Order: sequence, then structure tokens, then C-alpha cells
Amino acid sequence: MNKPRIDAKLFDGRDIFYFDDANSQLPRQRADDQRPKDSRPNTAELRYDPLVSEWITVASHRQERAFLPPKHACPLCPTSESNPSELPDVFDVAVFENKGPAFGPALGSIEHPSATSPFGFQTTAHGRCEVVVFSPEHQGSLGSMPTTRIETVIGAWQNRTADLQSTSGVMQVFPFENRGQDIGVTLHHPHGQIYAYPFVTPRTQKLVRSVDAHGGDFFGELIAFESGSTRKVIETENFVAYVPFAARWPIELHLTPKRAVADLSELAEHEVSELADAYKRLLQGLDNFYDRTTPYISAWHQAPMIENRERLRLMLQITSPLRAVDKLKHLAGSESAMGAFVGDVAPEVTAARLKEVIQ
Repeated sequence: MNKPRIDAKLFDGRDIFYFDDANSQLPRQRADDQRPKDSRPNTAELRYDPLVSEWITVASHRQERAFLPPKHACPLCPTSESNPSELPDVFDVAVFENKGPAFGPALGSIEHPSATSPFGFQTTAHGRCEVVVFSPEHQGSLGSMPTTRIETVIGAWQNRTADLQSTSGVMQVFPFENRGQDIGVTLHHPHGQIYAYPFVTPRTQKLVRSVDAHGGDFFGELIAFESGSTRKVIETENFVAYVPFAARWPIELHLTPKRAVADLSELAEHEVSELADAYKRLLQGLDNFYDRTTPYISAWHQAPMIENRERLRLMLQITSPLRAVDKLKHLAGSESAMGAFVGDVAPEVTAARLKEVIQ
């Protein structure tokens, strides 16, 4: 079991949380942020797109965020005399409020447009954005870290999911990792993020409609279908990972718990250990897929804070646009304009390759 969370504040009042490994020798007391006191940017703006009934966040202050700084100026390395970073002291895993968030720092429920007057509707982008730093080391990746460290990261996701889901106005909590410059990351240091949205995201709304229309045990039947296919990649006592039947991306992996778990905070301790091992194997398999580092988005889909949320289930979806060692899938006309994907690689081929490199 990992050690209790350590809470602190950054120079502008943002929260920072330290999560130590179970066997960590780090001190319980951490140094204060010595940077001069400052104020936070105003909360961003939400604008409503009536064409598709979706929210768009306009956060102009994000233009000022760091872009691929060198190691000596990395904001995610522990603070040194020459680099007063976002991490004031040593750590194993740390989570802090994003300096330039797409949502927040203001909290609360958002207003919604009327069905007859949806044009030009805007409101405040309430919510919260957090950064999850996987390691104090500037180089490396989550998949290359010990399983005990991955357990600490999952524990941090569990803790923040539980806290954020009880925060005023938060409707959905989304932990994710963007890895690689091909994906668009702006910091090399191994890290991920957590978005706490003030609305249910479009992807999840579609999922809710599919589950409701099905009417039965949607996820139980889905797992039975995928587990019995040649696209199954890993199966453990409590989890199954597979390439989905209708994969959109050249490399796409889904992982789902076998029992009904709405979000990460509902996982038992033994399930976290099992998940950490399976997750490490999947991430290592991705990096062995080609003779290069594989860019990916690792997305933890959790049930939103809606009525009967237990009918939905926690899902990990990992996608990569890498369709060959030197080629990327770009979302061009059909995908970007119409939302109609064209698959470049048969899911069965991707699954066979993943099983080969994971084993």
C-alpha cells in the first residue's frame, strides 16, 4: 500500500500533491515553493457550437505555456538553484494544478443554452486541470518504470478521481497521457494530465446513448465478444485487453475490467497491482511494435456523474497514429470534416503484432 498523500501549495496558490512509492525513503516534509507570490490567469471561456451541440473552450492564456524546453529549464524536474520549477522539492509522483488550465480555476455548475436560442451562447469554463508527473527523472517513460511506480501513479489517479468527482460542478474526470512529439506534447518529461470537465464529453454522450439503446448487459457482452476473438492481446484474472473490432487507429488497444467498475477509485488494492503489471506490458509492447518510440494517447474513460452511472464501465483506450515506422495517419478530409474514419490497418493484423511483441 502506498503512503498517505502530502499536500502543499505553489507560489500562486495552486494545489500540489505528493504521492510516494510504498518503499520510498523520501522525507514526509517537503520544501515550500520559494518563487515570488503571483496571481492566476482568469478562467477560460466556454462557447457553445449549435451545429453539433458541443462545448468549445477558448483559453488564450495557453499560448504562453512552455514549449519543449531543454532539460536544464524543465518545469517538471525538481527545483534546483538554477531552475525554480513547478516541483519545489524531491518526489516520486506529484500532481499539481495546471498553471495555464483549459478549465478552472473557478468551480461550479455551468449554464446551458435553450434549445431555441443556442446561437452565441457562452459561459465560464469551470472545472480543473491537473498535471501528473510520473518521475523526477527527465528521461524515460511510464512503461519503462518499475511496476511499483506504476502502482503509485494509478493510486494518484484514484485519489484525484475521487476528490474531483466530489468537486462542485465537475461532471467527468479524465486522466490521460499524451506521449511523443508526433502527438503534440510540449514537455519531454514523463507526465500525464487530468481534466475535470463541467459537462459530459461528446464521446461519452455517444457511449451513454449506445448503452441505453442496447438495454442489456452492454459491457458484459462486449467483453465476452472481444475475449473470444483473435484480437485479444492480454487476459488476466480481472482485466482483458484487446484490439477492438472496429479500431479507428493503426494501433489501438482497449483494456476493460471484467467486473462492473465505474471509475479508477472503485478498484481494489489487488486489482491495482494486477492492472499495473498489465499496463506495463501493454506500454512496453507499444514501444516494441516498431524499431522506434511509439507515440500514443492513453485515455482512461470513466463514468460521468450522471444518474445510473453504474451502467457504464471504466475503459482504457490507447491509440497511436503510427501506421508504419516512418508514417503517421493524419486526420484529413473524411475524418476531420465528417468524423468518418478510414482504417489503414486491419485490427486483426495489429493484434497479432502486439501479441508477438508483448510475449
